[in-house]
Amino acid sequence: MTKRRSRGDGGLHWDSKRERWIASLTVGWTPAGKRIVKTGSGKTKTEAKNKLREIIRDYEDGLIIAPGDFTVEQAVNDWLVYGLSGRSSSTVDLYTINCQKHVIPALGKRRLRDLSTEDVDKWLAAKSKTLSTRTLQIIRSCLNRAVRRAMARDRVKRNVVDLCGVPAGRAGRNSKAMTFAQADAVLRAAEGSSMHAYIVVSLLTGARTEELRALRWDHVDLCGNDKAIPSLPPYVAVWRSVRASGDTKTRKSRRTLALPKRCVEALVALQATQREAQGKEWKANSLVFASATGTELDAANVRRAFRNVIQNANGMNPKEWTPRELRHSFVSLLSDNGLPLEEISRLVGHSSTATTEAVYRKQIRPVVQSGAVAMDRIFGTLQGS
Repeated sequence: MTKRRSRGDGGLHWDSKRERWIASLTVGWTPAGKRIVKTGSGKTKTEAKNKLREIIRDYEDGLIIAPGDFTVEQAVNDWLVYGLSGRSSSTVDLYTINCQKHVIPALGKRRLRDLSTEDVDKWLAAKSKTLSTRTLQIIRSCLNRAVRRAMARDRVKRNVVDLCGVPAGRAGRNSKAMTFAQADAVLRAAEGSSMHAYIVVSLLTGARTEELRALRWDHVDLCGNDKAIPSLPPYVAVWRSVRASGDTKTRKSRRTLALPKRCVEALVALQATQREAQGKEWKANSLVFASATGTELDAANVRRAFRNVIQNANGMNPKEWTPRELRHSFVSLLSDNGLPLEEISRLVGHSSTATTEAVYRKQIRPVVQSGAVAMDRIFGTLQGS
């Protein structure tokens, strides 16, 4: 005679419609007094019993038993809707596009509790053939955060994505710097264009494109003060960026830079043009580099306008250059002219010289010549005496 199941063991019966064994367990009661029943199914009694034991174990551990049909796509969409509050619209768009293009089509139909490290490793390995390492990091991060959010809500027991590393992706285009001849050709090609002042200031101060796009006239002094002690040259205060917070990238990125004469001339001409076009509507706190409607420049528009200028520079291919390489060129030109690395690091707003060397190592003069020059001067003088 079959032994009767004890209280708390749940139920086990055959479902003829589904043709599966069904294990059930009452895990609690709603505030209205309705029974909360969770079920698990299997092709055999053993499989159904194992799922029942898993339900009991989770219940005893105080875990909410996750629905078995909760998919990776649902977890990702839940994170995109509720997990990105406070992020800028551009960041939300970036994550949404990458999830919809790379995460959901490949893994979306997979039940979240069945997702394994092998699934994630195979997915990343396949993507590494066509995507850069940076994009791989982004899509892995998106999936990781989505699963982490689901785990915090007892949708899944553990985050298998945390156990998977990011493989090396397809090699991208390395950043490079302009030679003096190339930089001079770009400055000449920019004359008369809407990008003239932007390119001059970017190349001659090393400011980031995100900093220049947020720059306002009340943070620019085109006159200076010769009577001040010490005298104050014309300057630009790099205190803002287009980031969601409005702050610069780091605390040391917040800096005040003296303006070279060529920058002053370009900005004076730009301000005069804006005053003439806007008349009484021009304001001292308006954007320095703005669109035709006076709004903040979009990064894509800056790239497009910059490449139009490069197209007119002799011997330069617009497909090979981006606006951020004006900053790389600034570092390279200063290094080639013997400016110490510590000073360059301060000018570009890096937290340390290590950052400058890591990011711009190809633009930094590889041979430190100051010692040899000094010794030649000392011993050359002694020998000739």
